[in-house]
Parts: sequence; structure tokens; C-alpha cells
Amino acid sequence: MFRILVLLGGLLMALTGCAPHNAATAADIPNPVHENPDQTRIVKLKNGLTVLVKQDDRFPLVNVRLYVQAGSSYENPEIAGISHLLEHMVFKGTEKRGPGETAMAVESVGGNLNAATSFDYTYYYAEVPDRHWALAMDVVQDLAFNAEIDPQELENERDVVLSELSQGEDNPGSRIFKTLQAQIWNGTSYQWPIIGYRDTVSSITAKEIHQYIDRLYQPQSMLLCVVGNVNPDEIVAEADRLFGSLRNTREVVPPEPFGISEVGNGPTVTAIPGKWNKVYLGAAFPIPNLRSAEMAGLDMLSHLLAGDDTARLYRKFKYEMNLVDSISMSPLSLERGGMLYVMATLDQDKVDEFWPALLNEFESFDPSVFTEREIERARLNISDSMFLAKETLGGLASKIGYFQFFEGGEQAEKNYLFDLEHVDRSEMGQLFDKYVRPDRLSACVLTPEGSDLTAEALETQVTKTWDGKATAAAESAKQSVTEETVIELPGDSKLVLIPDETLPYTAMSLYWRGGDSLIEENEQGLPALAAKALTRGTSRLTNTELEDFMSDRAASMGATSGRTIFAFDAKFPTRFTEELLPVIGQTLTEPAFRPEEVDRSRMDQISEIKRREDRPMGLMFRHLFPLLFKGGPYGYLHDGTVDILTELTRKQAWNYWHQQSKRPFVMSVSGDFDRESIEAFAKGLAETLAPEPDPTEYGAPVWREEHEKTLNLPDRNQAHLLLTFPVPGKLDAEATAELTVLKSVLSGQSGLLFRDLRDKQGLAYTVTALLWQADEAGILGFYIGTSPEKVEQSMDGFKKVAEDLKKNLLPENEIVRARNIIEGDYYQDKQTLLSRSREAAGLMVRGLPRDYEAKLIELATKVTPEDIREIARKYLDPEEAYLMKVMP
Repeated sequence: MFRILVLLGGLLMALTGCAPHNAATAADIPNPVHENPDQTRIVKLKNGLTVLVKQDDRFPLVNVRLYVQAGSSYENPEIAGISHLLEHMVFKGTEKRGPGETAMAVESVGGNLNAATSFDYTYYYAEVPDRHWALAMDVVQDLAFNAEIDPQELENERDVVLSELSQGEDNPGSRIFKTLQAQIWNGTSYQWPIIGYRDTVSSITAKEIHQYIDRLYQPQSMLLCVVGNVNPDEIVAEADRLFGSLRNTREVVPPEPFGISEVGNGPTVTAIPGKWNKVYLGAAFPIPNLRSAEMAGLDMLSHLLAGDDTARLYRKFKYEMNLVDSISMSPLSLERGGMLYVMATLDQDKVDEFWPALLNEFESFDPSVFTEREIERARLNISDSMFLAKETLGGLASKIGYFQFFEGGEQAEKNYLFDLEHVDRSEMGQLFDKYVRPDRLSACVLTPEGSDLTAEALETQVTKTWDGKATAAAESAKQSVTEETVIELPGDSKLVLIPDETLPYTAMSLYWRGGDSLIEENEQGLPALAAKALTRGTSRLTNTELEDFMSDRAASMGATSGRTIFAFDAKFPTRFTEELLPVIGQTLTEPAFRPEEVDRSRMDQISEIKRREDRPMGLMFRHLFPLLFKGGPYGYLHDGTVDILTELTRKQAWNYWHQQSKRPFVMSVSGDFDRESIEAFAKGLAETLAPEPDPTEYGAPVWREEHEKTLNLPDRNQAHLLLTFPVPGKLDAEATAELTVLKSVLSGQSGLLFRDLRDKQGLAYTVTALLWQADEAGILGFYIGTSPEKVEQSMDGFKKVAEDLKKNLLPENEIVRARNIIEGDYYQDKQTLLSRSREAAGLMVRGLPRDYEAKLIELATKVTPEDIREIARKYLDPEEAYLMKVMP
């Protein structure tokens, strides 16, 4: 189902890129299919292309996406990866637009664009301000039907895709998934990675790509989905103008689903040693395709076993036995087949105990252990995740587009929810016995170098522990707010109310000044540890009781710490407000910090450090700030070190929170809420915490004298470079506006860095710019992930871009593009309720105006090419820059 498809996000290869057009006049379009009362219109053009239009005026935006029934499962082994390579090449020039011009057109109006390749489909998408809806439609049509596939551009982009492939191999999760898909789907067209193999990507020709397009890009096999503030008549008319004259040259017949053999050939285990800090273990079982009536039951089964922190396997192995850092289970169901996927991360010395214990859980599975409370909680959270997809235009478009494209319409969602409501223990027991079997088990384990773990030993343990004879059990009124309001609270705290009644949800954010600024050097990591432990139980509820309470109400909460900020967030269905506010209050005023939960938080934090340092960019950004700044809070290792964390105590965590919570806070609430209840809660919280004046001086960071650091991550494919230039902080609003424009000029697929270092020189798959700012200082960074032999050429490219900015005035269209990106990004980023509550609380607690970001957009409109040249001359000095390198 849609919820399952979303799980592919981290596995599918996606790019950014897109283009311009003028609105068409309305016309009568043939073959209307239907128009729903909720303003969803579906029309089939004469050539068979389906158009779906959904009006949604919550934001001044339009999301346009074109689905094509062409993905990696439509390939053969000789051209594995051609679907993904085509996705790259459409941005390298069409009959109407040259390389980079598509991205330039869309980003110049403040939009963004993307494309993604899956096993079963490819989609092209653009989200733009609503006045540019015709541009977005023209772009996706142009990308899909007019790609040039220039041979020279193909040679350049081939290197980029190979670089992307190398990046994937550096990621533990990706390595495991690629191994398991080859085992589970051996002999099928799901066997090879979506990105393909090095040899196939290296040999695919422009002619083969054109043949692939000619074979699969047929209008009858496409869906155009448009969601946002639009006039459906205009959309349908423009769709007919752009797509209606396109002709089908052959029929595309969706392939038949794969069958699942009654006799499995497992268990099969693959061990891959490497320079990992942790053991990463994945296990999978084949399951039916996405149209199976069993999907709701498999969803429920997976969620109850290891779908979240309240699930059986998570509780047992994480909390009771302390064997894993994490464990999860989820079904991935595609057009032709699927897999049930289990993933665990743990320490090497715990595998010998964990693996047989997990197998024993499978062997002795009995669905009667699931309580009614657990079953109803799972039902609520699964349906809730589907409902929340409607929060953003992109999520809504993806959801309704998926159901229309793969399952024939929105009725499929209703059918799924009906099935979900009627899943019982008997059905889950039958499904477990049918699909979770040792003879169908495929597993992959990544082991640290020097480990004595072997595939043979793990396979032997399966045979020894699990004979597959597990038995299934049988049976088993509110006050509204209409405009944004700021309310003063006791102790200099503030409450911000941001109403939005679109969805029956409430988002709450509380921000304090403090974070790492409240600790000494020998306490690095303490605020992060306190944040983790804060929401793990109160004086009245244990951690598991608290998790159950929240999950029963489809609610979530969590805390994070920053260098000068501490934050707490919660989100919940509005109908549970009266039940949840007292528990949220207890969490903040009566946290337990039980020794076992502090210990568990400590182990989680240590595990996170190790996992970050297994990933090149994680390693880079973990060590960036100590390279840049002296002392706290900016020069600290925010997550701490293993040695420091090992020594931190429960008393230190409690004392830290006592000190942090005594500072004035800003509480921001966004969504559908009862003002009286929220205001009473905020006032009571301020009175209980009794904030005192904040004595801390939040001065500017102190820069280090040393300007370069190289870290090594053996057995990786790529080098990662980050060149950072010191710049002013957010208190200088004018400079911030200019720097934001400069960052937008540099970043994106049509940005200067991308066009020069990637499009022209083919140095990398990923190259971009970033801007980070504290109140009084910040950095503008140039980043690239490239092959080791191209490090010097990349550095020269960075310096050349900087020098060109200092010497030459940018064309006005570059500035206009950057301004539009800033405005478009702002509205796109603020679609979720939590993003809006966080923005308000984060700005106001730092003493910045509530409308700071909006004013930046206004200031950006006044930035000139002369301003950009001046600020580049002032700050883009390679001699003053800091260089962080991660080398293989």
C-alpha cells in the first residue's frame, strides 16, 4: 500500500532538476472519468494518459508529478540501471532546453523539482508557486518526452552515476538491501539494484536509452497528478494541449506478479566483513505483490512485532535483554512481489546471544500474546500514517497518485482501511506461518573487520533453532483561534498560537536558551544525553507505560539539544488533547531519569556516534565544529565522546535538566487546538517550572587558528571536501539576506557550483553550498563528494567559483532565480505543523523577530549583483577558509 511504498524512500535513487511555460485557456476535454465531491477530478485523454487534479488552497503552491510505468523491473541484466541513468539524462538537455536550463527555469521562480526511479515506475515532479503551475506542467512533459541524450553529456553523467553508486556502497543499509534483493528475488527483474551495476552503467549507449524510451514511454502508461491551488478546468485544458497529441507507438502490458514457491531453498546467509563499528544484520522473506488482500494483515503483523518502540521485538531485545541498538520490521510490497524486511544494529559481542534469541521468537510465535490494546494501537498508527500524508502537498500528491496509478483509484485506500479494521489474531497467525519460514529466510550481515562471525555459523544456528513449526493462535467542544497570537506567561516566558484547522492535529514546540552553553568541556554530550532521557518516563509512568500511552493516541514527543538551544516537541490528534496535556506536563516537570533509562540513552548515544562515524558525511559534520571553533559551546563535540559519556551519571543528567528548565521558554502551538486548554497548560507549566532570568552570556564563537583537518575512513570509495568561509551571524539581517541569496546562487541543480563542478567537469554526483549561522557568526560552505584522484581539481574548482564571484557581476537572472528559491523554499519548508511551531519558538527564544524569515525574503528582493560581488570579496577568501576532508 501507499504506506509501504514510502519505505522505499532511502533505497530509491532520486535527483533534483526541472522548467517554464504560460497558462493555457480552458477547453472541453474528452473522456471524463469522474469528479469527486472532495474536488478530485480524474480525466482520461484520448491517448489513454490519465489526468488527476486535486484542489487544495492551503498554500500558494502547486505540486505536479508525472508517473511513468517504467522502472528497473522493466530492464534486462544487460541494461541494468538504464531507467535511473535516463532519469539523470533528462536534466542534461531536451529539445527545448539545454543542460541546466530546466533546473534554472523552475528554481528561478522559487520552485523545486525532482525525479525518482523505482522498481516499477519513474516519476518527474515539480513544486512551484501557484502562479507558475503551467511552467511545472510544461517541465514534466518536456523531461519525459523530449530528452536529447547527447553522447558527450552521457559520458559526463555516467561518471556522476558511478559516483552515486559508490556513495550507496558506503552506506550499511544500502549494502544489505542490495544483497538481500539479489537473494530474495533471484531470477527475477527485481534482482538487480535500481542504480544498476558498474559494468552496465559504463556500457549503456545513447541509442539504447532512446530505444528504452521508445519502448516504455507511452501516454497510455502514464498518470499526470496535479495538486494545489489550481483551477481544474485550466489544468485539464493544459494537459490536453501538452499531452493530448502524443501518440502510443506500442502497448505496454504490466507484467504478471511473481509466484512464491511452496518449497523454499533457504536459509541463506551472506556475511560481508568491513571497517564497520557495528554489526548490521538484515533478514528478509518473500511476500506477495502490492495488490494482495493480505497486505493489511502483513502491515499489522510487522507493526506489532517491530514497527515502533512499543513493539514486541523492540521491547524484548532493546529494553529487556539490552542486545540491540535498534530493530525494525516492515513489509515492502511492489507491483510483482515483495519482501518482509527485518533490520537490526548491534554490537559484535551480542550477536551470539541475539541471533538464536530472534530465531527462537520466530519459532515460538503465537499471536495470542498481542493484547487488544496493542492491536488497536497498531491499527490506529497505521491508518494515522496514511492520513498524515495529506499534511503537505507533496505527500498528498504522492498518496493519491500512488493509489490511482497502481490500484485504480482512491477506493483502494478505503478497501485497505476496511481490511485493516478487520485484521484479527487468527489472520496474523496464518500469515506468519505462511511467509515467515526458515526455508524462505535470506539474511545478510555486515561484520567489523577481524570478526569471527561467519555466514556458515549463522545458517547453522537457523537450522538448529528454528524448524518452522510455529503455531498460530486462533481468536483473539473547543475555543478557536483565528489569527496568530503571542501571550505573555509568568517568568518572561511566552506562548505563540498559530491556528490552522486544515487537519485535526496539534503541534507543540518549547524552546529554551541553553543547550551546550550550560556545560563544561568534560561534560560534552550531556545535553544530548539529558534530551534523550527526558522523555523516557516520568515519576508516575515508566518508559514503556509512557510509550504505550502515547502510541495508543497516535501521539509523539521528543527532545533535542543544540549548541545554545534546548527544544521539546509534541504532535498529536487534537481529540486527545485533554488526555495528553497532563502527561506532557509530567514529562517536563516530573521526569524520572531512571538509572536504567539513562544507561539506555547513553548506549543509544554511543551507538549513534559509531554509526555516524561509519558514514563519511556523518563523520565530517560531527568533527566540523571542533575544527572551526575554540571551546564551548560551538567547539564541542555535541554528541560527546565514548569516554566522556561512559562517565556521565544519572545525577548529572537530572541536574542539567533542572538548570536548563529554569530558563524562560517560548512555547509555540500550531494547528487545530482549543485556546483555553492550551493557554491554561502553558501558564501552569511556567508557574511550575518557575523560570528565572537567564544569566548566560551567549557570545560570538571564537575561531581556531588551525584551518585544515583530514579524517580517514578506510574501505570507502569517495573523498568528501567541505570548504567553509567565516561569515556574519543572523543578528546582521542585511548580511544574512545577502548571504542567503549567495548560497542560493551557488546551490541547486542550476546553481553555479553544480553547473561548473558537476555539469561541466563531471567531478561528482553531489556538489552544493550550505549556510549555517549562529547569532553572531556563521559559515558559508562549499561541499563535494568526489573520487580521491579528483580532490585537487575539486579544490581548484571551488577557488575558481569564488574568484569569479569576486571579479564579475552576476547576471540579473541569477539573482532573480536565487530570490525565488528563497521564497519557494520558505513556503515548502513550512507546510508541516511542526515546522511552523518550531520556527516561531526557535526565532523568539533567540530574541529574533517572529517575522524574521519573512523579512529576509523582503530584504532578498533588494539584493543586487553589486551586493553579491561585494560580499563575495569580503568573505570568500580561501586563505581564511577552513577545510575539512574525509578520505578513504
